Amino acid sequence: MRKQLIENAAFEVATQVRAVEDTIDQALGEIAELQARMLRARSTTGIGVITGQGALENLAQALQSLVAARGGMGNCHLALVDAKKNVPGLRTVAFGDTECPEEKTAFGDLRVVA
Repeated sequence: MRKQLIENAAFEVATQVRAVEDTIDQALGEIAELQARMLRARSTTGIGVITGQGALENLAQALQSLVAARGGMGNCHLALVDAKKNVPGLRTVAFGDTECPEEKTAFGDLRVVA
């Protein structure tokens, strides 16, 4: 019972970490798209380069901060992988923390290995 609770808690954390990582990547893509649209809008309207420069600089700063946040989440992920070694019941449990093997083994699609 306790082992299952520990595994469930770890799975929920792992799932949320992946969701946050995916959300940051999606936000980075959205910012890139916004930057491109802002540049196209300036070109289309024929206004001067300095018009909207402040907004573009702020967006670039937000992008840089989000890239740093992405790295922070990656480091958080690695720290959690390392921390699980100290949690009884999780030492041999894997939820896809590092790289996946290239080929499938005879064990099929195991999600939790205990």
